[in-house]
Amino acid sequence: MLTRINKIFRDKKGQGMTEYIIIVALIAIAAVFIITMFGDTIRNLFQRSTEVLRTGEQAKEKALKTGELKKGGAQRTLGDFSK
Repeated sequence: MLTRINKIFRDKKGQGMTEYIIIVALIAIAAVFIITMFGDTIRNLFQRSTEVLRTGEQAKEKALKTGELKKGGAQRTLGDFSK
């Protein structure tokens, strides 16, 4: 009986896998917590970034229509940056 108990304690094949499962579970719980706490902030940040990119695209289209910008890219240099 005593040798059987000693064998159980020496047999640690599943210990490493169990530790990895615990670590992955803790990371998943932390990720859910972070998304719950900061989800709205992150969503607003991406929304504002998208709006800025759309505004820049709209300004480019307007400049192309009015002739301020020629197709093929911006014709501005540092010399006319303030204009």
